[in-house]
Amino acid sequence: MKLKARTLKPETSNPKPATFLWPVRVYYEDTDAAGVVFYANYLKFMERARTEWLRSLGFEQTTLFHDHNVVFVVRALAIEFLRPALFNDALEVVVELTGTRGSLIEVAQTIRRGRETLVTAEVKVACVNTRSFKPVRIPQPIIEKLAARHA
Repeated sequence: MKLKARTLKPETSNPKPATFLWPVRVYYEDTDAAGVVFYANYLKFMERARTEWLRSLGFEQTTLFHDHNVVFVVRALAIEFLRPALFNDALEVVVELTGTRGSLIEVAQTIRRGRETLVTAEVKVACVNTRSFKPVRIPQPIIEKLAARHA
């Protein structure tokens, strides 16, 4: 059986402006003894996609840290593992904004292989001050960009 490698690149022409797609390739290091992706690695895939989503909006994590004194941390997560991903699978990690309020950004995330949904998650991310780690309002430039994309 011959495997075809798929080119992985971020989605730039997305029909839903509030949705972001990030490609992930499953490496051997991502799998467990059964040859499937170890469950915690799905969280890493989702974290990378959220970081790239912010970057696509023009916000670097390091800039937010140094210039705005904020970082984003996962406050709550509900996840369902529906199907396993396997070594060398080409996956897409979807980030869809579902809401913002105060210090919270809420997103729905999906990991899929082609049209097959493997993992779904609802993630609440809190904006916190880098010194106190207490919740603070999301910086206005981020709110404005999210509102423009979500409209």
